[in-house]
Amino acid sequence: MKRRSSRCLALFALAAASTALRTEAQAPAASEQGVQINQLTNRLRVEINGQLFTEYFFKDVPRPYCYPLIGPGDVAMTRNWPMKDTPNEEHDHPHHRSLWFAHGAVNGHDFWSEAKGFGKIVHDGFIEVKSGEDVGVIRERNNWVTAQGELVCTDERTLRIYNPGTAPERVFDFEITLRPAEGDLTFGDTKEGTMAVRLAETMRLKGKVGHGHIVNSAGVRDGDTWGKRADWCDYYGPVDGKVVGIAIFDDPRNPHHPTTWHVRDYGLFAANPFGLHDFEKLSNKNAGDSVVPVGKSVTFRYRFYLHEGDEQQAKVAERYKAYVAGNR
Repeated sequence: MKRRSSRCLALFALAAASTALRTEAQAPAASEQGVQINQLTNRLRVEINGQLFTEYFFKDVPRPYCYPLIGPGDVAMTRNWPMKDTPNEEHDHPHHRSLWFAHGAVNGHDFWSEAKGFGKIVHDGFIEVKSGEDVGVIRERNNWVTAQGELVCTDERTLRIYNPGTAPERVFDFEITLRPAEGDLTFGDTKEGTMAVRLAETMRLKGKVGHGHIVNSAGVRDGDTWGKRADWCDYYGPVDGKVVGIAIFDDPRNPHHPTTWHVRDYGLFAANPFGLHDFEKLSNKNAGDSVVPVGKSVTFRYRFYLHEGDEQQAKVAERYKAYVAGNR
């Protein structure tokens, strides 16, 4: 009888251990919970609860950028090219590298394109790289250097990536402060800028595989959103059979708020407060110029909200109100 009881206890213990192992396999390890940021040779890898969210490329690149952006349902929401060559992607605008900040006229120099004589935004060091249960932080310094080697300005940028818990969404904030190097700093009036993302091909408004839509906070839709002012703009469409979207929130503290939007039917999606000559068809080609005096600085703040469904399902307007109120 004792031998049978011992055998039963042993079987029970084995079953309990097996159940524990299955439970551990189903849930991320404690070390994988939260936002984990690890530095590799040329980039930072950002994971949320053990799943890849993005990688921040900072070394030997024309300008720092995030690629890919993995959204709800584990779908890639930005195009792969020119970082990676995949089927059914247009090879236009090689400078559209997933998600980036740049501008086409900074003291007369082009930091937007990768055409002949373009300027580069060069990594100068990390101030802070911190993982966390609720938020991960990347703080970085960069130098804006012309093709001739002239330092035009510096920037200090902060990315805050939030842990959404069990919610399928992804949310992060991008803040950047720019300072003149010598003399005044002028952001020129051009549509080529500024806080930008290039969406997955199937999300774009037009194209051979594009089935997306655009809407802004004023209710303007699709192609009519280009160049219009709005508190936020949302671009959504299907990826791998799932409708997802990216909303960009323009912080009310930003200069020229509400920003104008350089949002295109081929998947370019950018907040650009400087391009008034193009957007509003003004005769003054310098109408949108913005000058930062030497010794001063300018700061821009944006939130990216990666969501399921269209702007109604994702309650984008409500989420913007919460953002403005300081509630995440």
